[in-house]
Amino acid sequence: MVNNPNKILAVQLRGVVKAYQVSAGKFTAIHHIDLDIVQGEFVAIVGQSGSGKTTLLNLLAGIDRPTSGEVLVADTSLGKLSESDLAEWRGKHVGLVFQFFQLLPTLTVVENVQLPMDFAKNIPTALRRTRALALLDRVGIKDQANKLPAMLSGGQQQRAAIARALANDPPILLCDEPTGNLDSANRLSVLKLFADLNAEGRTIVMVTHERDASSFTSRQVTLVDGRVAIPAGRS
Repeated sequence: MVNNPNKILAVQLRGVVKAYQVSAGKFTAIHHIDLDIVQGEFVAIVGQSGSGKTTLLNLLAGIDRPTSGEVLVADTSLGKLSESDLAEWRGKHVGLVFQFFQLLPTLTVVENVQLPMDFAKNIPTALRRTRALALLDRVGIKDQANKLPAMLSGGQQQRAAIARALANDPPILLCDEPTGNLDSANRLSVLKLFADLNAEGRTIVMVTHERDASSFTSRQVTLVDGRVAIPAGRS
């Protein structure tokens, strides 16, 4: 856990537990985690399958709620928000990137990037397409803007998904295995893109199995059976 009073925290977890009721009884996916992430860090959450990585990311995104403890992200205690308030908060503060892209197949690439702006309404309608095109240019695929997602390669689709995550200019990106469905060349390219975005000041938390991630991230937090196995100090 980072403990520096001069740093501004993007994420604070205090005694966080997440348990699910399953057929065999109660299953605890996250066990009493304390964790701080400073604004501007690029943190990799690593661990074996079933260690709780995605559950932790879902808690940070407000997709899941803790069974106990407190999750504070962008100065907001997520457990105190209603579902509608969570959706509004997420639209302003967090961009999500997934392993399987989750682009809407019937919308063009630029329309996919515009969609979060249409939901959040933070950006004037007249400026949304221009911003979407600028973001696609930022991630290197502006020339694919008017194509459907199925016409793009996996690496291009992930870049489109990253542009979509940036649509409302969120200070935090939460990424769940964003390179897991890509070939080696595209994995490296996407990691470099995240590093560039982090260098611009954006906080990034990335669940990954990527062995090369340590070359790009500020530090790694290792989970074992829902617990932080290695105290998170800067590497």
